[in-house]
Amino acid sequence: MIRFAVPLLASLLASGTALAQHHHHATPPTSSSHANEPTATDGVVQKIDKDAGKITLKHGEIKNIGMPPMTMTFPVKERALLDTLTPGAKVTFFVQQTGSGAMMVTAIEKAN
Repeated sequence: MIRFAVPLLASLLASGTALAQHHHHATPPTSSSHANEPTATDGVVQKIDKDAGKITLKHGEIKNIGMPPMTMTFPVKERALLDTLTPGAKVTFFVQQTGSGAMMVTAIEKAN
C-alpha cells in the first residue's frame, strides 16, 4: 500500500495545483497581516431589529473576510450597540467571523 501512496503523494506535491487552489479559497484576502483581524468598514444602516440583535447594513468591501460591497443583515455582539443607531445613519463598523464561520458586527458607531 505504501508503494502506491508515495508516488501519488509525490504527484500531488509536484503539481501543487489542487493544494494551491484549495488554500486560495480557504483564506480570504486581507489587507492586514493577520487573517480575520477586523478592519473598519463604512456603511449605511438599512434596518435595525433590536429584539433579534441584528442590523441590516449597505456596506463597502469588508476586507478581513473578503466580502464585496452589498446589503446584508448581521447579528451584533451586544444589542446595546444598536441603541443610538437609526435607519439611514452612516456608520463605521467592524465584522469578524466566529469560530463557526458566522459573521458578527463586533463594534459600530456613527460616522463623522
